[in-house]
Amino acid sequence: MTATKTNERPGTRAVHRYCGMSASKARQVLDLIRGEDVQRAAEILTGTEREAAEVIGKVLTSAVANAAHNDQQNPEDLYVSACYADEGATMKRWRPRARGRATRIRKRTCHITIIVSRLPAEQLELRRRRMEAVSANRSRRVDASRRRADLSGRLSRRRAAQAAAAAEAEEAAAAEASEAAAAEAEEAAAEAGAEVTDDAETLHGGETVSDDETAGDDETAGDGEKSEDE
Repeated sequence: MTATKTNERPGTRAVHRYCGMSASKARQVLDLIRGEDVQRAAEILTGTEREAAEVIGKVLTSAVANAAHNDQQNPEDLYVSACYADEGATMKRWRPRARGRATRIRKRTCHITIIVSRLPAEQLELRRRRMEAVSANRSRRVDASRRRADLSGRLSRRRAAQAAAAAEAEEAAAAEASEAAAAEAEEAAAEAGAEVTDDAETLHGGETVSDDETAGDDETAGDGEKSEDE
């Protein structure tokens, strides 16, 4: 049984010809994304610190765009079904060496090919269930966090109401205390006024002297003084 030829593999492809690197360097990066879905492959290429990863990322983006625009495929349902690097032309240069000799420099090139295809129905269904489970779990976490937030808000509102009631009670107690102090001060002032009145009555023998009597006394005293002078 013969294997499928590279140019007969199904799917949408993108080819980068005469890439300025050796095929062995490109194959090391292509082995990382073979069989992965396009989202995961893009993440792998973003985190790979190799020069070939940038070039292969552009080829992958081109393949996905070709599948979306030319074959009307959903980019989220695609995966890297095949990827390989073929050797291209080798440019030969010369470097002068000692004693009139020269050394050959080989500048390798390669042809990078990436083929993307639609995932099988079983894998799509499995991924759909997994996404639904993740979404349901996220919804449960969000609902739980909202319930905790509502509970904390209720507790905070209850604590605020209790604090306001305590403040009102303190203000009422302070007002009652101030009123009681004012009443005591009035009573003390009234008692002090009553004591002063009692002392004045005691000094006058307990009798009240009218103005007419006081005037008569003054006249009598004036007559006595006149008689003495005479």
